[in-house]
Amino acid sequence: MNILVLCTGNSARSIMLESIFNRSGQGRVTAFSAGSQPAGKVHPQSLTLLAREGYDVSPARSKSWDEFAEPNAPEMDLVITVCGSAAGETCPMWPGAPLRAHWGVEDPAAASKPEWESAFDEAYRILRKRAEMLLALPIETMDKATLKQELDRIGTLT
Repeated sequence: MNILVLCTGNSARSIMLESIFNRSGQGRVTAFSAGSQPAGKVHPQSLTLLAREGYDVSPARSKSWDEFAEPNAPEMDLVITVCGSAAGETCPMWPGAPLRAHWGVEDPAAASKPEWESAFDEAYRILRKRAEMLLALPIETMDKATLKQELDRIGTLT
């Protein structure tokens, strides 16, 4: 299953969830992330947190969702938005009509610098919990309607 995680800036939450899915999915899923208005760089606290948690941060980069609308781009099965502003934005159409879900999480980058660590830790905790809940399901055999219900339910968990 290919999963595209979207947020406006693609510098924090979407980068974290992409990393979580790619490691925890153990080959069951391949995740990508992008932004509607990419910041052009990954937030330094995202990199610090992911490195502390043992993730390889070398592939992390802020990029536009346009990369995933190209004809040779991977076909997405699922698109998850992780920030409030992205939920209301018009997303481009992807081949194969992927399922869409919104898993909104407060923007840790909006916290003041002295509070970054706790804000990023909280966002990571929520995203990891949601990813683990999804990956605990038999996603390979679930019908789209049931999967969509589960995605929406998981998106409300904190």
